[in-house]
Amino acid sequence: MAFSHVGFFVTDMEIMADFYSRVMGFFITDQGTLNGKAITFLSRDPREHHQIVLVAGRDPDSQLNINQISFRVRSLGELKAFYARLVGAGAKGMEPVIHGNSWSIYFHDPEGNRIEAFADTDWYISQPFKEPLDLTLPEAEIRDFTREYCRTRAGFKPIAQWHAEMEAMMAAGHPSRA
Repeated sequence: MAFSHVGFFVTDMEIMADFYSRVMGFFITDQGTLNGKAITFLSRDPREHHQIVLVAGRDPDSQLNINQISFRVRSLGELKAFYARLVGAGAKGMEPVIHGNSWSIYFHDPEGNRIEAFADTDWYISQPFKEPLDLTLPEAEIRDFTREYCRTRAGFKPIAQWHAEMEAMMAAGHPSRA
């Protein structure tokens, strides 16, 4: 398992997206709304869909800034094994999902911090996107379902094509897709 990215709750999406893109040199790779909250994905690496996720809706008086801390595993099989370990440990708040470009499990550590473990898929679809996932199904069934489900979604393409497009965008120095 390797550290992948971090998500922040933000009070002003425009100011935060501008800071991370214009000042910090990150590129906006996707933007949208999920569960009524604006989300902006940013990266400096064309092989990473996002290294930072900004999620709107933070209460300005709240001390809660971290939305999630995310870790990548090498394969769907490894994610399924980790899921079984979480179930065995009685992990709380578990939510396995398909994002199109990844299979993920969201859960809470013993103090309530939100953690994500995920494995990459071979496809890209426009983000944000989230669909429930049954990680008890066989790997082949999960892969087939994910591929067919993603084919019907906006932006569907092989992840290698998306990586090439991001590499070209970042090489051209454009701070966002918009």
